[in-house]
Amino acid sequence: MIKVDKELCKGCNICTEFCPFKVYEQSKKPNKKGVRLPTPEHEERCTKCGLCALMCPDQAIRVEEKEE
Repeated sequence: MIKVDKELCKGCNICTEFCPFKVYEQSKKPNKKGVRLPTPEHEERCTKCGLCALMCPDQAIRVEEKEE
């Protein structure tokens, strides 16, 4: 499960660029700050490598095991 903290994320979309499996897409609609945040649209592709969380300058991404 991928969690993007909407309060910490500034919408730089570095995670979108660095994800080797193209899990993220920019949201269609800007948030209240006018920023299009990354959303894990293709989470089934995620291998939980953690590269997105590692590259995030705001530490706004957490990659966790799925809850059963």
